[in-house]
Amino acid sequence: MTRVYLVDDQLILRDGLHALLETAGHQVVGASGDPTQAVVEAQQLQAQVMLLDLGLGERSGFEVLHELKRRGSSVKAVVLTMSAQPRDVAEAVRLGASGYVLKDAGAAELLLAIETVANGRRFFGPQVADLALQALTHDTPADPFSLLSPRERQIVTMVVNGLSSAAIGGQLHLSPKTVDTYRSRVMAKLGVSGVTSLVRLAVREGLVEK
Repeated sequence: MTRVYLVDDQLILRDGLHALLETAGHQVVGASGDPTQAVVEAQQLQAQVMLLDLGLGERSGFEVLHELKRRGSSVKAVVLTMSAQPRDVAEAVRLGASGYVLKDAGAAELLLAIETVANGRRFFGPQVADLALQALTHDTPADPFSLLSPRERQIVTMVVNGLSSAAIGGQLHLSPKTVDTYRSRVMAKLGVSGVTSLVRLAVREGLVEK
C-alpha cells in the first residue's frame, strides 16, 4: 500500500483517481487543486507519492515540483497530465519529477508508475520516453517561465513592456501593492534581481519581442 496525495484542479478527476487508487489497495491521504496547500499537506500527511497535474487553473504544477525540490522533500512526484510536449517532460525531470504519465494512458500504466516510484525508481512510459528523447535530441532548453501561472506571465509581459504597478493594477483590477507582490514572487521564481534582468530573460526566452 502506498500513501498517495492527489493534485488536480478538477474535482471530478480527483474523485475518479481516488476511487481507482483505493480499489487498487493504495491509501489516498489527501487531495487539493492549490499548489501551496498541496506541498504543505503532502508533507504533513506523510505522502509517499504525489500525483500531480501540470495545469492547475492560474497556477502551475511546475511550482509544486520547484517547491518540493527546494524543500528537499521526500515526497516523490508523478506528473499525470495531458501535456505531451517534450519541453514539459524535460522541465519536469529537471525539477525532480520521479515519473511522467499521460492522462490518456491506461489505469495499469498509472498503477505501475506509482508502484515503481514508491519503490525508489523512476517511471517513464514508452511514449513519454520518446518525448524525453526528443527534448534531448533537439537540445530543448528548460523554460524558466513554465514555473509561472498565466497571471504571473501576464504581469511579467506588462512589466517588461514598461508599465508601472499602478498602470498594471488599473488594467487587471488589482491594487498596486498586489502587483508589487506578484513582481517580487516572479523575480524570486526566475532568479532575477531587477527589471533589467527580467527584460533580458523575457527577450531571450521569446516571451516578448526585442
